[in-house]
This record gives sequence, structure tokens and C-alpha cells, in this order.
Amino acid sequence: QVQLAESGGGLVQAGGSLRLSCAASGRFASINAMNWYRQAPGKQRELVAAISRRGITNYSDSVKGRFTISRDNAKNTVYLQMNSLKPEDTAVYYCNADVRDSISVKNYWGQGTQVTVSS
Repeated sequence: QVQLAESGGGLVQAGGSLRLSCAASGRFASINAMNWYRQAPGKQRELVAAISRRGITNYSDSVKGRFTISRDNAKNTVYLQMNSLKPEDTAVYYCNADVRDSISVKNYWGQGTQVTVSS
């Protein structure tokens, strides 16, 4: 079984920064895409940033220029550096990954970490 464990959430003032981490553990061959989603109260879960195994990145328009996604394949870890945070960035942030075992590729979710930005 594969597990994704997020860390780094918390409370920060507007304009501040946070760095989220997500480490994959368990038995698997490799990890393809790694993504960060978020879900604010009363809203649908949305894709914030994505990174391929080779490092190609994609961002939602709302975070472009402020957030940076990166990964360390040796550590099976993805990061989300969040700068210039705004109150509207407040949400539960979820790590998501496509994990390959010997048979197939399966999609996994972390448990989520709360990010709260105060004005």
C-alpha cells in the first residue's frame, strides 16, 4: 500500500510564505505525475500545481508567479513553495500522485494539510 504524507501547513499572515512537503512511502516502482490540489470551504477541489517525473510543471492561473512546485525523485517527495500568500489561498491542500507498481499505475491522495492565510 502506498501512502502520501503531507506536512508544512499552518497559519500565516497575508504576504507570507509556507512550504508544503509530501512524501510517498510503501512499495512501488516509480512515481509519475505529482500534484497539489486544494479545497476551500464550500468550493470544489481544484488543481493548484502539477509536475511530471521529468520536472515539467503546470500551474493554475490563480497561483502562477507566486507558487513553485518541485520534486526530489530520490526522496519520492514533492514540494510546494507558496509565496505572497493571500486570504483566498486558505484551503486544505492535498497531495496527489500517479504511482506505478509492477502491474499498473494507480492514483493516490494524501490526507490533506490546512493552510490558513489571515488578512
